[in-house]
Amino acid sequence: MNILIVKLSAIGDVIHTLPSLAALRHCFPSAHISWAVEEAASDLLADHPMLDRVLVSRRKSWVRDLRDGRDREAVLREIGSFLRTLRDRPYDIVIDFHGLFKSAVFVFLSRGKRRLGYDSLQEGSGLFLNEKIPEDMGKHAVERYLDLPRHLGCAISKPEFPIALQEAHFKRVRELLAAKAVDTTRGFVAVSPVAYWETKLWDEAKFAAVCERIVNELGLPVVFTGESPEGPIARIRSLMKAPCASAAGETSLRELAALYKQAAVLLTTDSGPMHLAAAVGTPVVALFGPTSPARTGPYGEGHVVIRKDMDCSPCFRKACDTLECMKAIGIEEVFEAVKGKAENRRGPL
Repeated sequence: MNILIVKLSAIGDVIHTLPSLAALRHCFPSAHISWAVEEAASDLLADHPMLDRVLVSRRKSWVRDLRDGRDREAVLREIGSFLRTLRDRPYDIVIDFHGLFKSAVFVFLSRGKRRLGYDSLQEGSGLFLNEKIPEDMGKHAVERYLDLPRHLGCAISKPEFPIALQEAHFKRVRELLAAKAVDTTRGFVAVSPVAYWETKLWDEAKFAAVCERIVNELGLPVVFTGESPEGPIARIRSLMKAPCASAAGETSLRELAALYKQAAVLLTTDSGPMHLAAAVGTPVVALFGPTSPARTGPYGEGHVVIRKDMDCSPCFRKACDTLECMKAIGIEEVFEAVKGKAENRRGPL
């Protein structure tokens, strides 16, 4: 049997699909399972013991290179090679976990026999499916995705989040933290203050104040994480007097997972790193505003979600004139939540 998973992005969404991968592997132990994913999240699937191959789409890079006129022949050859690889197996089952037009294109090109997805016409995603199930948006994304393997007859008990972490990833984290003079003897608090939506961001001065108290009152180092050390992270650090470290922009996704696995707790906005920490079993203190923690909060037990109950929230808006839902979150409640989780802090790797 040949199975193709289509879940292209983003980081959090790919993480939410990992339990479905585990369910499919347990249900069809001898199947050849492929996963089509975009390059930004592909490291999460590299060397994965439950996958037979990972098909990495460089869609954004291809579009950029073609637009900028960079060696178009080479780009077109690469696209052609990717498409030939996508279609080189007779897929018995193709599952569209993504439910958007871009994933529908992959489903169409794969030429699978059973093309399974949600009963939705969002961006025309359902046009190429021949088998559909209802999509229950009241469920957490993890459970919603698991409805697809359930439809195939897979028995699911406790969702698993398999990530292929290797000793090399932990070694890299140990070396990185040591180079930044971070003493992990009593653990440390990881902080991810960034998000793609402006409406998900918390006040930078408040982040700085909480981090100051973590260092001064809890005696724990603070390590910032993110794609770049500039922007919000640089500004928050500039507001702090207490020493802190930044690993932003210095880790792969699996190295970041190894870093979070060592942390006592992650303080974060609603973002991909939040889901990564939850997946490796690290307690999360998550700040929510315009989105719904019931649908996309940190999955599992032991996490704290701080959110203000407002008539307008969740609104799922990327722009807002007031940002009232995030502004209402206070320093004291965030610090106390971090303190409570850090009491069970971990030792060094």
